[in-house]
Amino acid sequence: MSDDALTPLTEDWTSALVVVAHPDDVEFGAAAAVARWTGQGKSVVYCMVTSGEAGIDSLPPEECGPVREAEQRDSAAIVGVEAVDFLHWRDGVVEFGIPLRAAIAREIRRHRPDIVITNNFRDSWGGSAPNQVDHMAVGQAALHACQDAGNRWIHTEQLTEEGLEPWGGVREVWAAGSPRSEHGVDTTDTFDAGVASLAAHRAYIEGLGWEQFDPAEFLEGMSRDAGRRLGVRHAAVFEVFGLSFGE
Repeated sequence: MSDDALTPLTEDWTSALVVVAHPDDVEFGAAAAVARWTGQGKSVVYCMVTSGEAGIDSLPPEECGPVREAEQRDSAAIVGVEAVDFLHWRDGVVEFGIPLRAAIAREIRRHRPDIVITNNFRDSWGGSAPNQVDHMAVGQAALHACQDAGNRWIHTEQLTEEGLEPWGGVREVWAAGSPRSEHGVDTTDTFDAGVASLAAHRAYIEGLGWEQFDPAEFLEGMSRDAGRRLGVRHAAVFEVFGLSFGE
């Protein structure tokens, strides 16, 4: 076994909430894992904090947002996700803080997941280029919102005004693509679904000017190395945060 071998993720859960900053964030690496889990009969819900409306230079936000929301819904359906929520925070200027924690805690209390999945929120993806600021804010907030959601004395208006009971049932938070990932999941059988899910973001990819972009080639560059670390052909990597006391 290699020194950088991955530990397989636990799969003895039934429901997950995916909380990310933008449409396409799941598809750049984790969608094939989602396809695996929905194929096992697990319930997965997507929550997009923004609509990605600042992501296409040639489209003003009021036009871009609906386009990207539609692409995300189509993309999610490819990997078996039927429910996609948009919180409509302003793209590009999301800030970590109590309002963001409260917004995500609300979604956790609504959906009551066993696992919360977010994107890498470290400073970088492992190289010298910085991570995008929305990714960092949303990932950190998602982690702490899981703690908030189980405490009835935090964001109390959600109980008193909205009837949302506390939910302390989130067992772990998984950050996809983190450079500190030590866990992985076999995506060999669902790799093609992950590729199709990324390809569904056609307007976004074209808007970036990536004329030669090949979704399969891009994803394979990551999944093959992860697969080597897990002992399979393709895999996705995650940094795992346990929420039980003492972990």
